[in-house]
Amino acid sequence: MVRVGVHVSIAGSIDKAVGRAIEKGCDTFQIFSRNPRGWKLKELTEIVITRFTEKVEHSGIFPPVDHMPYLPNLAAPADKVYHQSVAALVEELKRSGSLRIPYIVTHLGSHRGYGKAEGLRRIVNAINTAFNEVDNRVMLLLENTAGTKNSMGGTFEDIRHIMDRVEQQERIGICFDTCHAFVAGYELRTEKSLKATMQHFDAVIGLERLKLIHLNDAKAGRNSRLDRHEHIGLGYIGEEGFRVMLKDERIRELPIILETPVDDRRGDIENIRKVRELAE
Repeated sequence: MVRVGVHVSIAGSIDKAVGRAIEKGCDTFQIFSRNPRGWKLKELTEIVITRFTEKVEHSGIFPPVDHMPYLPNLAAPADKVYHQSVAALVEELKRSGSLRIPYIVTHLGSHRGYGKAEGLRRIVNAINTAFNEVDNRVMLLLENTAGTKNSMGGTFEDIRHIMDRVEQQERIGICFDTCHAFVAGYELRTEKSLKATMQHFDAVIGLERLKLIHLNDAKAGRNSRLDRHEHIGLGYIGEEGFRVMLKDERIRELPIILETPVDDRRGDIENIRKVRELAE
């Protein structure tokens, strides 16, 4: 049986996310620990931390996953944004540690035209700085990106370049986003192509580094570089593509988070149901 869940809201109080995950039938879930569209944050009180950790423990849902907010850009060429981004990563490591969340997912940002080499250097420096400031057991998961203009981490090789330069290797893992990989050019829709992609991933990064799947269909075609998520099976990857992926033991054994739309066609519960149906 696959462990599948969705991103849930923390509106009202962060501990309320657990109840929302239960209502949707999640086996795992993902949150923002703060407002994802602002730099200011609300401090976590001991009461809220206790409520969250106890609710997670009693729910049997695991793992909870934290996602970095939208504004931070670890590759930012502008010093103000860069330093704010490093501070945000430091804060998320602390918050996840307090909440006993084992994983933080981070996008790798954009070099904004300043050049990939400098972007990679700044990402590595940001991660090393944050790890040196926060000593806990939270693992930072680098998420592959869609290969959009100036974005970082669209290839396995770029992710490996970053990983090789992180000082505390044991604190780094990978979140594999299926939509991002597909629109960046990786083929996933047949057993043969998925096997080739996974072998490539293993050769460059190592499958032991893979800790989490973001399972999303794509509104655009392979190698389109357009980061637009679609309901499971209704996009260019399609039902058969997900059937192939969900049959692969290397994917089935990992926690799976859906970041699919909520509209008049489907909601989170329906997409979770579709994944379980295709995994059977």
